[in-house]
Amino acid sequence: MRNDRVAARPYLSGMNNDFGRRSFLRMAGGAAAAASIGGALTACGSDSGGSGGGRKVKLGFIALTDCASLVMAKELGYFAERGLDVQLIKQANWAATRDNLLNGQIDGAHCLFGMPFSVATKIGGNGSTDLKIAMILNNNGQAITLKKEFARAGDAGRAGRADLAAAKALLEQGPTTLAMTFPGGTHDVWLRYWLKATGADLSKAKIITIPPPQMVANMKVGTMDGYCVGEPWGAVAVQQGIGFTHLTTQDLWTHHPEKALVVNAAFAAKQDVLADVMGAVLKASKWLDDLGNRPKAAETIGKPNYVNAPAKDIESRLLGKYTMGGGLPDRAYTGDQMVFHRDGGTNLPRASYGIWFMAQYQRFGLLESAPDYKRITDAIILSDLYKQVAAKEGVAVPDDDMKPFEVKLDKAEFDPKRPELEVKRA
Repeated sequence: MRNDRVAARPYLSGMNNDFGRRSFLRMAGGAAAAASIGGALTACGSDSGGSGGGRKVKLGFIALTDCASLVMAKELGYFAERGLDVQLIKQANWAATRDNLLNGQIDGAHCLFGMPFSVATKIGGNGSTDLKIAMILNNNGQAITLKKEFARAGDAGRAGRADLAAAKALLEQGPTTLAMTFPGGTHDVWLRYWLKATGADLSKAKIITIPPPQMVANMKVGTMDGYCVGEPWGAVAVQQGIGFTHLTTQDLWTHHPEKALVVNAAFAAKQDVLADVMGAVLKASKWLDDLGNRPKAAETIGKPNYVNAPAKDIESRLLGKYTMGGGLPDRAYTGDQMVFHRDGGTNLPRASYGIWFMAQYQRFGLLESAPDYKRITDAIILSDLYKQVAAKEGVAVPDDDMKPFEVKLDKAEFDPKRPELEVKRA
């Protein structure tokens, strides 16, 4: 593959590239910003798993439903049974997660799949490839939420192109502010992919960065017109009557990669410890995909030290039961709601997915030229280690990496061996 120089543009006209400490000071207020700036962290998790022996590991997480496999591995004692003393540490935002991984304050984290590629391409970092993807934690389960005044845009997942046209008309009425969680992260990419699919004039959309737990409060006071984030913050907006679910990400790309277990280079070198962490998370992922366990998971992760949201708001969408809001009919997802294991189909970290993300960066104008796809994916994706762990745990490994796949929203086929074709698409 080409070894073109990676060149990152400013974060596009009218779009906010201030994803670091300044934006967090503005959005989160002094106390939370001080925690981000100083690296102060909140330790979480009960002692139900025991001390876990002497192998201490610090794992970060954000208050989102899809942190569940880390939380349940802790709470069910799966880390402890492997001799691991795991501390779960709530992070203030994704920029803080990135910084704390790179400076060694945490060993690994529940993290946006796109973050290591964003950092490596200098969209959301300094070009380092020190953030490694050990495994994917979940598929599906994010949403684009729009304010209730946009309800005529409807449910794009149900009506498809018709509702995309309605969304385009609304977006082009005037300046629209939309929020995501980290430049080049999954929520940023889902939001931009949807905007492209509507055919809207992107110059009329201002895209800002807001931490996930603050999305609902910011839309309530009129900071933005919509946002893309993980659950439960889509469901909470519906329950509070301030927004509706316009598009779930499983209707954008079914079984897309979402969060990943991301580790820093130093921890990646401790392969015996990392392998045990991965084994425990795989066990928790299997447990979570038994829908009978999801009410207990919702109650556990909803506690203040984890997601800090009503268990009912978490549970309903975990079970695939979606109240869409905005007067739209409810939806039921079966097998394509948030999933954590999918008989091994979820967890393999695929190079093809990383290539897709980087192709989108160039397609969206976030990169001026093609990144060195092979060098970056080889440096970031720990697929060999994952396959070793999966074999030990008796987990099947899919053979679909580097094969073409389809993105549901616009029926676009992506060939990871020819990313330049994706870049040229409208």
